[in-house]
Amino acid sequence: MTDIQTLESKIQLNISEASDEAILESVRVSALGKKGSISLEMKTLGKMTPEQRKEMGPALNGLKSRITDAIAVRKSVLKAEALELRLERETLDISLPTRKGPADTGRVHPVAQVMDELTAIFADMGFAIAEGPDIETDFNNFTALNFPPDHPARLEHDTFFLPEREDGTQMVLRTHTSPVQVRTMRSQKPPIRVICPGRTYRCDSDQTHTPMFHQVEGLVIDKTANLGNLKWVLEEFLKAFFEIDSVKMRFRASHFPFTETSMEVDIGCRRVGNEIRVGEGDDWLEILGCGMVHPNVLRHCNLDPDEYQGFAWGMGIDRIAMLKYGMPDLRAFFGADKRWLDHYGFKPFDIPSLVGGLSQ
Repeated sequence: MTDIQTLESKIQLNISEASDEAILESVRVSALGKKGSISLEMKTLGKMTPEQRKEMGPALNGLKSRITDAIAVRKSVLKAEALELRLERETLDISLPTRKGPADTGRVHPVAQVMDELTAIFADMGFAIAEGPDIETDFNNFTALNFPPDHPARLEHDTFFLPEREDGTQMVLRTHTSPVQVRTMRSQKPPIRVICPGRTYRCDSDQTHTPMFHQVEGLVIDKTANLGNLKWVLEEFLKAFFEIDSVKMRFRASHFPFTETSMEVDIGCRRVGNEIRVGEGDDWLEILGCGMVHPNVLRHCNLDPDEYQGFAWGMGIDRIAMLKYGMPDLRAFFGADKRWLDHYGFKPFDIPSLVGGLSQ
C-alpha cells in the first residue's frame, strides 16, 4: 500500500497548484472519484487482516476527510479570485448614458405609418377595412370594372400576367386595389362603406414609379350616395391627413372605365423650392382620382343600378407619404437603407390617432 503521508502530500500539492475550478475538479476526481487514488486505497481494506484494518481504516478515512476539506477551501479561494477578476474585466461606468433599446432605435416604415394614419381617419368616418389577394383573376381586375377587351391596361407592357392555366385563362398581379371593391360588392349587401389599402403592381419604374407600390381606394354603396357626399369625405380626409384647418379642392373631368362621372382632384398648395406646402398658396397639385361607380360595375357585382349607386376614389399611399413628409425619391422606399429609415421612420409606439395626433 502506498504510504499515506506521501499520497497526502502529493494530493495537497496538486490542490494548492490548481489555478481554476476545472483543474481543481480533476484533482478531486483523481483522488476521490471511483477510480481515484484514495478510493483505490479504501478498496484494499477488505483484503487486510483485522489488525491492519483497525490501523489503516481510521488513517484512510482521516486522509479522505482532510483532502475533502482542502478541496473545499481551495474551491472557495478560486471562486473569490474568479469573481474579482470578472469584476475587473466587466467594470461598468455608471456615469455613461444607457444604451437605447429596440423600442427607441426601431423605426416604422413611412408606408406602414401612412396606412395607420389612413385607417385612423377613415375609421373615424365609419369605414371598414377590406382586403383581397395580390394575385387576381382577369374578371375581378378588368372585366368587372368595365375595362373593354382592347383596353391598353390589358397589354403586357402595363400589367404583369402569370403563365396561362390549363383552361387558357391567366391570372394577373392586381394593377389596383379595385378588385377588392368587386369582391366586397359581390360578398356583402349594401350599404357598403370600406377602404381598400394594399400592394399593387404595374410595369413601370422611375423616380416616381415602382413596379410594386401601395394604393388605397374607398367605396361607398347605398341608395342615396352622391357627389356631395364624396366631396365631403375627401375634404375631411385631406384636412385630417395633412393636419390643416382647411384645404382648397378642384375637381376636373376625367375618364376611368369604372366610374361615370369621373374626376381628378387637385388640392391647393404652394411650392417653395423643392418643397410643396399643402393648404396654402395659389398653386395646384393633382392628388387622386374619383367618381360615381359605373352602372356596369354594379351589374357585374350583382347589384341593380336602378336601386343602388355609389362613389369611389383611389390614391397612391407612397405618393401622399412623399408629399406629406418631404421624401423626394420613391425608389428610396425600397432601398433597405437603414440611414434613410432612421431619418424618415417613426417610433413604433407613436401610434397615429385623431386625438393624439397623426404624425407625432
